[in-house]
Amino acid sequence: MLFLNTGLYLLLENLVFFAIATSLLTFVGWSWRNIEPYELPKPLPGWFRVWFLSVQVFGIVPPLAALLIGGIWQSNFTVLAIFATYFLLLGLQILSESLSLRRFQSTVFVMVPYLYLPYRFWQLYEGTILLAPHPEIAWVRYILIFEIVIWIINYCLDLAQLPRLFHWKGISSEK
Repeated sequence: MLFLNTGLYLLLENLVFFAIATSLLTFVGWSWRNIEPYELPKPLPGWFRVWFLSVQVFGIVPPLAALLIGGIWQSNFTVLAIFATYFLLLGLQILSESLSLRRFQSTVFVMVPYLYLPYRFWQLYEGTILLAPHPEIAWVRYILIFEIVIWIINYCLDLAQLPRLFHWKGISSEK
């Protein structure tokens, strides 16, 4: 029963975050409705592909392995709940980014990772806490810690891109 409570708690916590984040992004998008349509700066720098591919591989493959091996194959419901909610929020972040950029062409696109990534740090940290009493699956905790590091690096790179994303004059990253 404890595992069911943990899974339900994680699901509700993540859905509450999603509702708050979506409400905030909707409000800001409405407030900024008169701003020109947003477009990504072009051309993309050469290192962008490497960064984007690295985040995709390291942000998906290790958690997916933990979900499949620890959550499904080893039947650990806590691991399953942690990584199912991780992928749920990752998917909702991608959906939010896609809708705000492609459908609405809104500057809100730039805000999405700044809301979701700090929450992702919390998600992953919370997972390490939930798994602390289970030394037999310490390898899953190591994956969670690795993911925290990966997403913090990604967040720092996102921050470094703000001048480029907002088309600030006098800052050139195309050199």
